[in-house]
Amino acid sequence: MVYLFCPYCANLLRFQEDATGNRFACRTCPYIYKIKKVVSTRTCFNEKLAETVVINKETAWMGVDSTDERCPKCSHPRAYFRQLQTRSADEGMTLFYRCCDHSCAHTWRVNT
Repeated sequence: MVYLFCPYCANLLRFQEDATGNRFACRTCPYIYKIKKVVSTRTCFNEKLAETVVINKETAWMGVDSTDERCPKCSHPRAYFRQLQTRSADEGMTLFYRCCDHSCAHTWRVNT
């Protein structure tokens, strides 16, 4: 069994090449684990990791601020707003608005 952490002080064991053979050694205490067989690891990475964001329509607009923005559908003078990063990080945020008139509740967005 190969220890990745020292059983005495719980520090990460470091790989060391030695004239007597390869080993894992603790940097803070004298613990050494001699490697008796070939040890290999393989790590595979996906080119791009995609995140799926699920937003509940009822709770998405809870606790957001409102501003003086006229609704293009009903002309109500106030709207709720929030900003989200919908494109890559080097591009601007997208500003979402929702009409404060609950009977309208029209939602629109502005790319900034």
